[in-house]
Amino acid sequence: MPKIDTRTANRLFKALDGFKIELPSWGFADTGTRFGKFFQDAAASTIDEKLHDAGLVHKLTGSCPNVAVHVLWDFTEGEDPRMTRRLARKHGVRIGSINPNVFQDLHYKLGSFCSPDAKARKAALDHTRDSIAIGSAVGSKVLTMWLADGTNYPGQDNLRRRKRDLQQAFRKIHQAMDKSWPGSMLLIEYKPFEPAFYHTDIADWGMSRAFCDHAGPRAKVLVDTGHHLQGSNIEHIVSFLLDEGMLGGFHFNDRKYADDDLMLGSIDPYAAFRIFDQIAQFEFDTGRKPRIEYMIDQSHNLKPKLEAMVQTVDDAQRLFAKAQLVDRKKLATAQRRGDINAAEQCLRSAYETDVRDALAQWRRKHKLPADPVGALRDSGVIARLGRERAAGRRARGEVQSASYA
Repeated sequence: MPKIDTRTANRLFKALDGFKIELPSWGFADTGTRFGKFFQDAAASTIDEKLHDAGLVHKLTGSCPNVAVHVLWDFTEGEDPRMTRRLARKHGVRIGSINPNVFQDLHYKLGSFCSPDAKARKAALDHTRDSIAIGSAVGSKVLTMWLADGTNYPGQDNLRRRKRDLQQAFRKIHQAMDKSWPGSMLLIEYKPFEPAFYHTDIADWGMSRAFCDHAGPRAKVLVDTGHHLQGSNIEHIVSFLLDEGMLGGFHFNDRKYADDDLMLGSIDPYAAFRIFDQIAQFEFDTGRKPRIEYMIDQSHNLKPKLEAMVQTVDDAQRLFAKAQLVDRKKLATAQRRGDINAAEQCLRSAYETDVRDALAQWRRKHKLPADPVGALRDSGVIARLGRERAAGRRARGEVQSASYA
């Protein structure tokens, strides 16, 4: 198995210093499936508990200073959002991306910005403008837009009208960000299906790119690693968007069938490695480090929330580190010569390198536990939080019961 020499280790440590991953607030709360919700005693119920858990993950991994928030789930109407900013600081983290919610309320039944109902379209735009104000107040720099808009039956709506209304909405959102939120970036996500099963209004990266072009220069494409059809070559999409200057960020997760929300690398770690490889290749080719928002967006239905999140960050750090080990000069030589096997082996050799010792050294250098998952398990904090939070919910009269479709 390939070894890591001192010079390579130092280069790797520098790359890891700059690798930051945003945690999702909702990843610490109880989640489920469309058939039911599954409860864990230690799951977070309040924004204070979510930020506490995110702060703990950051302390264990050293790579997660930002926390993504969902506006309807994490902010109380009428409350100064700067209170949430101060709460995050108390737990050693910052507020990261702002996620408007334009899919949950009943008036979005036929869509949000694409709805045939002008009142629904206005409600979506008003809520997004409110989200922009929150983002500015809490010091965030990213607005992330995922829409559930689409149709379930042929002829249900005018597809061209929906496209044009969405173009107009993104243009207005971009203008609002230009006016009141300096330095911010609009990330537009895509998804081929679900919950809409006939057509989805932003079905792939090309449509997302087109909407970004209509919106303005702050808009970039957000790649969710679970939002692709079977067999999609995600690293090719990543490379293409990087070259176009249109890759804004990632929502990391994994999938076996569709948008399964499984943990990063749990199904196909080589696929995640290949994504990191293309980013490293771009940096090698251009000498530039692009602004990329690395974010986790996955649902831990069965694993303990905290443990699953720490494991995800650990896996992301390993796969990122492996991609830094590719011998780019050797790879370029093999590619020029048309030596297919030698070129492939450059990737395979890096992927098969055991980086655990190097990661442990980097962590000790930053006074972090060498094994963050083991440290969390040994601490007993999940059991303690479970007792405390279950008692708190009982005291507040909150009843947990699964509901099934």
